[in-house]
Formats: sequence, C-alpha cells, structure tokens
Amino acid sequence: MFIPNHTLLKKYAQVMVLYALNNGKGINKGDTVFLVGQECSKPLYLAIADEIYTAGGNIITYFQPDNTRGQSLARMLLEKGSDEQISFFAKPYWQGIVDAADHILFIIAEPDIHAFEGLPSSKISRMNSARAPYMAMREKKEQAGKLSWTLCLYGTQSMADEAGLSLEDYWEQIIEACYLREDDPVQKWKQVQQEIETIKDKLDALPIERLFIKGDAADLTIQIGDNRKWLSGGGKNIPSFEIFTSPDWRGTNGYIRFNQPLYYSGKRIAGVSLKFKDGVVVESSATENEDALKEMIAQENADKAGEFSLTDKRHSRITKFMATTLFDENMGGDYGNTHIALGNAYKDTYPGNRMNVTEERWAEMGYNACPKVHTDIISTDNRTVTALLKDGTQQVIYKNGMFTI
Repeated sequence: MFIPNHTLLKKYAQVMVLYALNNGKGINKGDTVFLVGQECSKPLYLAIADEIYTAGGNIITYFQPDNTRGQSLARMLLEKGSDEQISFFAKPYWQGIVDAADHILFIIAEPDIHAFEGLPSSKISRMNSARAPYMAMREKKEQAGKLSWTLCLYGTQSMADEAGLSLEDYWEQIIEACYLREDDPVQKWKQVQQEIETIKDKLDALPIERLFIKGDAADLTIQIGDNRKWLSGGGKNIPSFEIFTSPDWRGTNGYIRFNQPLYYSGKRIAGVSLKFKDGVVVESSATENEDALKEMIAQENADKAGEFSLTDKRHSRITKFMATTLFDENMGGDYGNTHIALGNAYKDTYPGNRMNVTEERWAEMGYNACPKVHTDIISTDNRTVTALLKDGTQQVIYKNGMFTI
C-alpha cells in the first residue's frame, strides 16, 4: 500500500492548518478544530493534529471506523434500523460541537467507495436528510463569521480503483493539485488564491444579467440575479480553483449534459442530462443509477440550481478523473470545467450582511433553499460562456477552459 512520506504529509497538514482553515488565513492560537476522519486516513489525521497543536490550537476528535461493506456503522443502521432510527438526530450533541468549534476540518477518505451498494436510495436519502439540522447550525454560525470549514482528500485503494488509477498515480494527482512539492506550499496557495481573486474581482465588476453556456453538450441560460457576488475557494476546499456564485434559480433555462460521474449517497451516477424550464428541472436522465438521480431531485427544492461554477485550467494541475467531487469539480485538463450544483444556494454569495436577511427575503432574491442537498454535477467538455450585461451588450468571459477577462 502506498503511503506518502513524512515530508509530503507534513506539507499537506501545513496547507490545511496554516492556510486552509480560517478562510485562507490559518488558525490562531487558542482556536478549536473539529477534526473528522476515518481509520484509513490515520497518517494524515495525525499529521494534521500535530500541526494544530504546534500552532497552539485545540482539537475535538471525531475519528471513525472505516466505512466498508463488511464493517460499517452506517450500513448497519441502514440494514437494521427502523425509519425512526435512520432519522435520529442527537441535537444537543451536535449543537455542542458547533458551539465549541471555531473550525471544522474534514478528511475525505473512502475505504470502500461502494459501501452502500445494494441499499435503497430512499433509505440513504433519509439518513443524509437527518443531518440537515446540523448543517443549518453550521450555516448560522458561519454567517455570523464565527466558524470556518475546509475539506481535503486522503487517497485510498478503493478510490484509485474507481478512478482507474494505481494508488501511487492517484496520490500523484493529490500531490500535484495541492502543490506539495513546492518548497513552501502554504505560500504557493496564497499566491494562487490572489490570482484567482483578481479574476473574481473582475467578474464582480461586470454588471452581469445572464450567462449563456454553449457547446456541443450545453445550451443553457443562467440568470445571475441582483445582490450577488462571485466567490472562490479561499481555503474552504483543498484543492479549490473554482470561481462560483449562487444564481437566481428562477432564470435557469435550457439543457446541459455532464460527462463526469458523480457520487451521491454512495452510488455512482453517470451520463447525467438535465433540462431546465423557468428554473426547475423538467427532464432528467442518467445512463447509470438513474434511480439515485431521480431520488435526489425529488427532494424539496433539489430540482433547482444552487450554484454555478467555472474552473480555469491554468491554475489546476488535476488532469485525471478522481471519483470524488472535491477534485473532479476542480479539474483542469484541456478545457477546465463547468459545474452546476442542484440544491442549496451559498448565502455567502450575498454581498451584504447576511445576518439581517430574512428567509422571505432570501426567497424573494431567488436563493434556493434546500439544506438536505447540494450536489455538484461536472462537465469538462469545451464550451463558451458569454455574459449579457445590464446595458444589453455581450462579453465572452470564458473560452477554451480559461477566463478571458
């Protein structure tokens, strides 16, 4: 089994603790981190813990047994639990975690990417939906500017197999994507983030009314809407090269086909096609696990767009399918990538004080509300994105995988 050497793991941990947490600023002495990982991610988990303690931080540990078909707490619950057990949510416990944490760091690692194979999608959706109150707690504290979160990936044999790569080649993508061979990867990330912020600022300066996404597999209109700004990763995901916003869902029209698989509730969904009319998905299909796609979309407001995103290939060193959204939504390759998330909107794309906005006002502005679902669907096909500006003129903002502004 391939395990990155101590130097690479230390650099990876430094990127997560000294850059990614605290929205790209790194943690402060005395900060508390809720650190989440599975047994298979132990080498990185310990390296990150060491960096947190070295930086003067505290840790709330959430270290779980591996989720596999033969030995999984979640699968055990889904197979043997009643509807009431599957829907159980320990509110005081999770409220306590959110209250105590300044930051959340989640290590994505799938020891068995098909751990939920053979289980009904409806049960998996019910289990995932039970965590909606936890996500709402997090969102409230994040909106108040008192909580940050970030994600990173620890490669496993199961994930490498799914992606059609050797484990060493899989890790090579992680190492390159996270700049871990740089002498100072933390400083490299700050430099790249500044370059991305420059593009983001140019997008914010454009009075965009709508975007037209056109290519062999897309003819789609996205309405940006008023009271919006563009965002970049800013440490929330490692790696993250995307620039995104949460559009006014009501103005999504047309069709798009996605050439990258996605994973929802432990199931691989491939060959996804969506058709929108007045913001709602009116036709959907998939060549693989279409039932899981339909199950997801059937949830309240999961048939509406919560995010539109573009990645510039000049920043991303990811060239291979990685079988995980964190990397696939940041793929560079020949044409960068476009992705749309069905479900919940990111309210931090609102340029004002979010704490003063009522739920009714969010709805009036076209921010989609769907705390149970936010699922990114990705395409790396070539396409051109043209902005219709509020004065009626048009400007190409993205072509051949690169921003043109």
